[in-house]
Amino acid sequence: MSSTTVVASADEHHAVNPRSRVILASLVGTTIEFYDFYVYATAAVLVFPHLFFPASDPTTALLASFAVFGAAMVARPLGAIFFGHLGDKKGRKITLVGALLTMGIATFLIGLLPTYATAGWLAPTLLVVLRLAQGFALGGEWSGAALVATENAPPGKRAVYGTFPQLGAPIGFIIANGLFLIIAALMPSSDPSRPSDAFLSWGWRIPFLFSAVMVIVGLWVRFSLVESKAFENTVKRGGIQKVPLAAAFKTHWRELILGTFYMLATYVLFYLMTTFSLSYGRAATTAALPGLGYDYRTFVLMMICGVVFFGIFTMVSGPWADRWGRRRTLIAITSAIAVFGLLWVPILSAGFVGVMAWLVIGFTLMGLTFGPMGALLPELFPANVRYTGSGISYNVSSILGAAVAPFIAVALWSYGGGSPFWVGIYLTVMALFTLVALILGKETRDIDIHH
Repeated sequence: MSSTTVVASADEHHAVNPRSRVILASLVGTTIEFYDFYVYATAAVLVFPHLFFPASDPTTALLASFAVFGAAMVARPLGAIFFGHLGDKKGRKITLVGALLTMGIATFLIGLLPTYATAGWLAPTLLVVLRLAQGFALGGEWSGAALVATENAPPGKRAVYGTFPQLGAPIGFIIANGLFLIIAALMPSSDPSRPSDAFLSWGWRIPFLFSAVMVIVGLWVRFSLVESKAFENTVKRGGIQKVPLAAAFKTHWRELILGTFYMLATYVLFYLMTTFSLSYGRAATTAALPGLGYDYRTFVLMMICGVVFFGIFTMVSGPWADRWGRRRTLIAITSAIAVFGLLWVPILSAGFVGVMAWLVIGFTLMGLTFGPMGALLPELFPANVRYTGSGISYNVSSILGAAVAPFIAVALWSYGGGSPFWVGIYLTVMALFTLVALILGKETRDIDIHH
């Protein structure tokens, strides 16, 4: 399908996507993608150390599981390059459909995998391959969804529209963990540190298989989209780049670097609050690596309460970023994240109230920093390399932040003898890197996104 064909098809139907369709398409797709990612993240803590990475030392098995979790982040920049190339040459719609299909198929197949007990090392090998496929798909999903939202936004509301694909993260988290919670409740375990035999035998597979239903819904929504005005304008003026990746690096290398570091603190906070916290919260206070000592059901419910604030403040961040600017808003929020990292020990030492405050504060800051990224990263690049540029920045940052965050956090947790002090310091240091990038960057609120 040529780019010209895409534009002609769009003109035959609608000149502009209806706002409700834009919002739904950007929200549904990222919800599914993040659901699939969270399903793996939860299983990486609950299931995979038992079934795919057997080891005499539970900490070693957990680290191996987190290493595979991080492997997907390595594949994400490759997905950003591949899908970004298609998105900048052929249009946003076809690319978004391809990314969603890739993620859905990979997630569904994880639910069918044999375990180490039945297939030996073939089981973790296949898990790594499918995890890489998940990362490859997510590498193309986010930037496409953000472009659909921001390129179709009314004047002065790009940051507000850019928060809708970001909402997929908290909604996907709640659906994924809520489903795991229901299954675990139906298959209770007598040992709070280990899921039941029924859950480990087949119950854990249900959330992965359920992904197929969600993908069908997402595809139905996305097939109804037409191309954005920004992409149409690029085609009409002959601005399509032969190799968008080369063009992005040649003319916008500074924006690529800045965008990568803009996302760094967001990614580290994101995976500390979602993946690492589940391990830390469930670890017994008397274990070799002591944690908070909550049972799985209680702590996930506490996390879901925190994620509600994630969703609320994601939406709050959009109007703030449109009113005060992306840069000014994010400098204030990133400074707050740096301070939050220094306060982990005193907050977590205050019992149940302190733990809930830690979750609420962490997820509130997560919403406030994550929301504006849906507009900020696309605004760094012109339309002809926007899919590629925003995708690379977003996903290279996933290697520096998300890929290693759970692994580093567990190592620092162990180094601290069970204290989260060094994990908090790690968050603060990453926030300072982001703060420097924001200070060096420029405000993008008033650019013309259609060129």
